[in-house]
Amino acid sequence: MSVIPPGTDLEQFHPPVRGETIEFSSQVDRFLANPDKPLILALSRPDERKNILTLIEAFGESKSLQRVANLLIIAGNRDDIRDLDDGAQSVLTNILLSIDTYDLYGRVAAPKSHRADEVPDIFRLAASRGGVFVNPALTEPFGLTLLEAAATGLPLVATENGGPVDIIGNCHNGELVDPLDRQSITNALLKLLRDKDAWIKASRNGIRGVRKHYSWQTHARSFLTRIADLPKERKPVFSEPPGPDTLRHRDRMLFTDLDQNLVGNPGALRQFMEVMRNNRKRVVFGIATGRRIDTALALMRKHNIPRPDVLISSLGTRIHYSAALNEDDYWAEHIDHNWNPGQIGRTLAALPGMELQPRVEQPRYKSSSDYDAQKAPSVEEINTLLLQRELTANVTCAFGQYLDILPSRASKGQALRNVAQRLEISLEQTLVVGGSGADEDMMRGNTLAVVVANRHHEELSQLTEQESIYFAAQPHAQGILEAIDYYDFFASCRVPQD
Repeated sequence: MSVIPPGTDLEQFHPPVRGETIEFSSQVDRFLANPDKPLILALSRPDERKNILTLIEAFGESKSLQRVANLLIIAGNRDDIRDLDDGAQSVLTNILLSIDTYDLYGRVAAPKSHRADEVPDIFRLAASRGGVFVNPALTEPFGLTLLEAAATGLPLVATENGGPVDIIGNCHNGELVDPLDRQSITNALLKLLRDKDAWIKASRNGIRGVRKHYSWQTHARSFLTRIADLPKERKPVFSEPPGPDTLRHRDRMLFTDLDQNLVGNPGALRQFMEVMRNNRKRVVFGIATGRRIDTALALMRKHNIPRPDVLISSLGTRIHYSAALNEDDYWAEHIDHNWNPGQIGRTLAALPGMELQPRVEQPRYKSSSDYDAQKAPSVEEINTLLLQRELTANVTCAFGQYLDILPSRASKGQALRNVAQRLEISLEQTLVVGGSGADEDMMRGNTLAVVVANRHHEELSQLTEQESIYFAAQPHAQGILEAIDYYDFFASCRVPQD
């Protein structure tokens, strides 16, 4: 296989001309108290994976960045955010809330709309003011906007996950960053914004590099060179479709939480991951966590945990497949049935002993509160109250202090069963690792299960009589390895007979 990158229209995307008037500047400058400062430009779809909120947080937390530059966010088009689909609505709402949280008025521009033919002007506007183009996406398959920005003379700060590695490697025109590390993003931006010589060098390198490596002429020459050597007689190569289908040749799954299970014993974690790598051709490795996808990925990176085949996040309200984080859109549509977060929030607002967690911890399909069991109603009483108001929801409590309310169709267990059905893997061939009450519905039923020794005892003690639930003597990943041996997971994969 030979990968040939696309070309860039160098007639459209070119450096600004001295004295050029760029009409789009009026759409930007009306937001800014000091419009002459350099622009940090982010341009993408309003998609959570583009990670715009982390960029705003980095800018909001850095007085140094705010002193030297303004932030320009181009995130799709909107007339009324309420008319957009749920994903875009959530991202744009959180962008505006974050601007308000950090009181960035006068320092951030977020125009409501732009035309496709204005995109080259937007890049030239940022370049003419000595700005930087930033792409903080969680993962970027290629990054065409990086080429367009580079062709206009904008230095780059981009995610280290995916195509930007090759682009910046070829053009030498910017910095790669960990998209989950706000300080890394801040440092890279300041390096280019404060050092005029570094900015000029990156700008010139980008213009030259795009012309050399990413013009349509280069693309055509590369294509013709590659096909010239193809043999006259050849057989077609069939590949499996992307997404869940690529996992269907595996016959068993292992799902575990992060905080209670994998993290805690680095040596055991390395041993466990080595076992999973040695058996990767036959087992689907999954992580099911209550964390948001970005904080889950950050924790995994911190502890050198590779991305799983399946990532269930936010207590089962989101499912992503493969290292590319392809989302299961069907699942989001499925759990949306009868979900009324506004009415649920109003119902619970007056209850004692419950305090809503920050807005960033409230994704569309999860309402999370800090819970004081001494003052608040019990989970059963809260369930009864919701039923009395004809509200269907799934109420869970973890560690006796975190209360989460989800759509009635959403939970870790229901998400796991959806994955099993899609991948056509039997639940009897699935090992689930639990450590808190949020894991209970994954462990009940036909799955094989293990409760690690460092569990939250009060919440899982009622499972001791279940035949297919093994209580490990070891904590953390060592307990998972103990269960793999107990169930003979990579061979017979069943409860041993006494």
